[in-house]
Amino acid sequence: MPQLNTDSIKERTFDAIVIGSGISGGWSAKELTEKGLKTLLLERGRDVKHIKDYPTTNMLPYEFEHRGEVPLTIREKSPIVSKCYAFREDAMHFFVKDDEHPYIQEKPFDWIRGYQVGGKSLLWARQTQRWSDFDFEGPARDGFAVDWPIRYKDIAPWYSYVEKFAGIAGNKDGLKELPDGEFLPGYPLNAVEDYFKEQVSQKYKGRYVISARAAHLSQPQPIHLEQGRGQCQNRTLCQRGCPFGGYFSSNASTIPWAQKTGNLTLRPFSVVHSIIYDEKKGKATGVKVIDTNTKEEIEYFAKIIFVNASAINTNLILLNSKSNRFPNGLGNDSGVLGKYVAFHHYGGGVSGRYEGQLEKFRTDGRNPAGCYIPRFRNVYKQETDFLRGYAAGFSAGRGFYSDTSVIGETLKDNLLNRKLGSWHVGSHMMGETIPKEQSYIKLDADKKDDWGVPLLKISVDFDDNDAKMLGDYFEQVSEMFTAAGFKDVKTSKRPGAPGLDIHEMGGVRMGHDPKTSMLNKWHQLHACKNVFVTDGACMTSTSTQNPSLTYMAFSARAANFAVEELKKGNI
Repeated sequence: MPQLNTDSIKERTFDAIVIGSGISGGWSAKELTEKGLKTLLLERGRDVKHIKDYPTTNMLPYEFEHRGEVPLTIREKSPIVSKCYAFREDAMHFFVKDDEHPYIQEKPFDWIRGYQVGGKSLLWARQTQRWSDFDFEGPARDGFAVDWPIRYKDIAPWYSYVEKFAGIAGNKDGLKELPDGEFLPGYPLNAVEDYFKEQVSQKYKGRYVISARAAHLSQPQPIHLEQGRGQCQNRTLCQRGCPFGGYFSSNASTIPWAQKTGNLTLRPFSVVHSIIYDEKKGKATGVKVIDTNTKEEIEYFAKIIFVNASAINTNLILLNSKSNRFPNGLGNDSGVLGKYVAFHHYGGGVSGRYEGQLEKFRTDGRNPAGCYIPRFRNVYKQETDFLRGYAAGFSAGRGFYSDTSVIGETLKDNLLNRKLGSWHVGSHMMGETIPKEQSYIKLDADKKDDWGVPLLKISVDFDDNDAKMLGDYFEQVSEMFTAAGFKDVKTSKRPGAPGLDIHEMGGVRMGHDPKTSMLNKWHQLHACKNVFVTDGACMTSTSTQNPSLTYMAFSARAANFAVEELKKGNI
């Protein structure tokens, strides 16, 4: 049981508590500490310090026991996380193993997690696109979810704020559906990518191929050097942790920055069981933590609490925060907590080959960005039999090959003098899914994990809208490939269930009406004003853009609002 003497309580009392140290939690901690608040940052996993705790970052291929592959015994124990593209020998230590943290799949759901300081900010794909009003206004226009209580103008200054600090490489493309930001120089397209861009521009109105916007320091500015970060080296080994700080992560950027203020207390190995609600005060007063290693129960107290545990775990914490006032979870007067969960639909890809004048060009073409095709369906008007739309990635590359059909000196010579192969091209889809009441997260009534927290039950699935969207993506992108002269154009469905996109959102959605939403326009719980949610759980809809940049902007905006409200005595 927690120690109750006065000195102990004082030592466990802070101005603010942030739950979760990933992308959104790191930003919340940075903003709160910079504004002078003594802040406790809780992380359920181990500590990971920038550079020091990246054990594989400079290893050569032959230094890995299994040459980068994951042994069968490990894959059999973790069949879900093994589906993730980054779960390889060089980075598997940053992933949660399935058998260590079970959950209940009422419908198949591939939950990919990273429990350590920095969370999945060490592993993310680093794609950073702003939302536009086409996205924030989507639910109101199309009627598929409640109206967002904010618009692009509310968040645009905060996009700029976080972009300057994080460092985003990109170009000014002048697209209404994908607003420009505060960019470092964008990464150039290679010869075939540039060719495809020209072909699409000539043959399709309203469709664009651009250099993807990515959280990489293509040209560091003083603010990045002050963080101790250096220029991206285009190694594309990012999942190992970057020793140069070339890409944005909580470990390389926001957490060290918060620590420099002297106002941050970082506590790893801290499973948050629930948020403590004081019925007399009508507000949350702290959190109950279970020490990951000792299983000791500890209570910490604060005036404001930011829940940034990642979307699904944030839902879990709020659902498990029960009291007489909130028997169904903290702030859950509406009954929508844990419902309307959505994700991004990475359902398929299109591939092909290019053979033509560009065969003479030889380039490694390696950079951390790639190409991006912004959403072009149902932007200005409804034009398909499915709601919303999809964006797409695109890339082109060219590898080497050796003729090994011969023997002797000829084989030796072929192996030593490899030849350039033809260019290969590929695209993947990222579609918006529709939040539905029947897509939910619940707590199991009986089963608990090793820390006494109820196991989660997840029930999320694809629907007819997703199927129609995938068919349209196959049709449209295949047509674009063919029009560009690509050969052997093929489509492929991506195996795996929802969740493998690692873009789960919703369950604690924002909205105007407390009867149909959990959070107001400032990310405050309608019914508990000193608790804020700024990670993926807050999302009312998903749009097609990668969401992490929006979480950063939301977190910075809400943290600054919380500090001002605290000063005014409003919370």
